[in-house]
Amino acid sequence: MPTRSPLAIVAVLTLLATSASALEWFDIRGTQPPRGSRVYICHGYSCRIVSPVTFSEGDLAKIGSSLSQATDAAGERAAISAAVQVYETIVGARIGTSADLAKMQFGRGEDNQMDCLDEATNTTSLLVLLAEHGYLKHHDVREPSARGFFFDGRYPHATAVLAEHGTGEKWAIDSWPRANAEPPVIQLLSEWKRARSGDELPS
Repeated sequence: MPTRSPLAIVAVLTLLATSASALEWFDIRGTQPPRGSRVYICHGYSCRIVSPVTFSEGDLAKIGSSLSQATDAAGERAAISAAVQVYETIVGARIGTSADLAKMQFGRGEDNQMDCLDEATNTTSLLVLLAEHGYLKHHDVREPSARGFFFDGRYPHATAVLAEHGTGEKWAIDSWPRANAEPPVIQLLSEWKRARSGDELPS
């Protein structure tokens, strides 16, 4: 089985063993939460590199434009998918991660690639940014979640998480299975937790 860096493994196991808030997650990862219109993007695997990106008002309007049309939770999740794509397009052009490939490229720790810990952190940053700027009406941002623990036959994997208002249902917003600026996998967290990292997952 290919190996991930010890730092990444420790981070995933820490997540599995702790109950952290969305903001505490950034401390666990050794990075910073969004501040105003600035986010701190993890890349190079396991937040080895953290690059600040500041969005203009125009950038924020583009990222959040689809959310203004959402009238319910399902519509908001679809709009979040679009927001992730715009966000990753802008970020990729700014810091050189446009060529980030789907999933994890073992043995290729290039600066422009991201593992699931980078992706979970970056997507959580986006969700916090959207919430702070008033774009999220039907969901709250929760701490990232993880699945897989080696002894259960699955490789550790993390995802960003939203909780739906009213029902409390948690949803995985997982950018890792897809290449940069492609639609993230969005599914009930309970279903995501049962899957394996090699499974083909729905959009």
